[in-house]
Amino acid sequence: MSKLFTFLKGMAMGAADVVPGVSGGTIAFITGIYDTLLESIRRINPSLLKIWREKGFSAAFEHINGGFLILLFGGILTSIFTLARVITWMLNTHPIPLWSFFFGLIIISVIHMFKQVENWRISRIISVFAGAAFAYGITVLHPLHLEPTSLNILLAGSIAICAMILPGISGSFILLLLGMYAPVLAAAKSLDIATLALFATGCIIGLLTFSHVLSWVLRNYRDIALTFLTGLMIGTLSKIWPWKETLTWRTNSSGNQVPLLEQNLSPFSFEHATGQPALLGYAVIAMILGIGLVWGLEKFASDK
Repeated sequence: MSKLFTFLKGMAMGAADVVPGVSGGTIAFITGIYDTLLESIRRINPSLLKIWREKGFSAAFEHINGGFLILLFGGILTSIFTLARVITWMLNTHPIPLWSFFFGLIIISVIHMFKQVENWRISRIISVFAGAAFAYGITVLHPLHLEPTSLNILLAGSIAICAMILPGISGSFILLLLGMYAPVLAAAKSLDIATLALFATGCIIGLLTFSHVLSWVLRNYRDIALTFLTGLMIGTLSKIWPWKETLTWRTNSSGNQVPLLEQNLSPFSFEHATGQPALLGYAVIAMILGIGLVWGLEKFASDK
């Protein structure tokens, strides 16, 4: 059963990573596998070759917790390939309930993260505000318009994966800022192997380098790191707010009109400004479902 749950946790991470504004790293933290994931990735380094030569493949595989990594990343990939179409459809047809679900998920995740901080001091509070300010600054940046060249796809993968393993910063949102979200999502939907292989190579490069830095920070400055990461989650809430008015549009690489600049509105102002229903009841239900899901995952992880 533990193997099945690891796979399902990977699927939950993959589902979160598909949506701009939600981090798979947040899901890993909530489900209690974050430290194991970081440590397993950190062990993939040149010393692994020495273990392989001296003790064989099995010892090297066990050293990096290979079974755990295969199940987890298998779940992530399964979720990305199967849910890409569903989430794209939801974003286009039912955006308010979907964003409300993720808004509730982030709110309860912030509470969960605060519980992990062992010693609250003024430096921790400053760290929260610093993280929130940094994340909010990212959310108001104007998206770039990088062409989906081989080099840009490689760079996008290496940058986005760093965000994907950080609780609070969404790798998909980083791709959106780089102007690479649509090309990568389209590649996942159409199984464009060449593009996906380039993106995956960039992800591997970024993952193997950044995981060492992040693991060291969490070992030596855990409370500061946790409060900063929680601040990141708080700062991204403005991006996930369900009721928005689009101020300007842009044409993406597929020739479709997509929002460029948006402003947040109250549900009642949204109806007045856009002439569309605010779907407040559905939004509240979706938000409660998001809160309930994280609460359930947290309770399950603590029981285990």
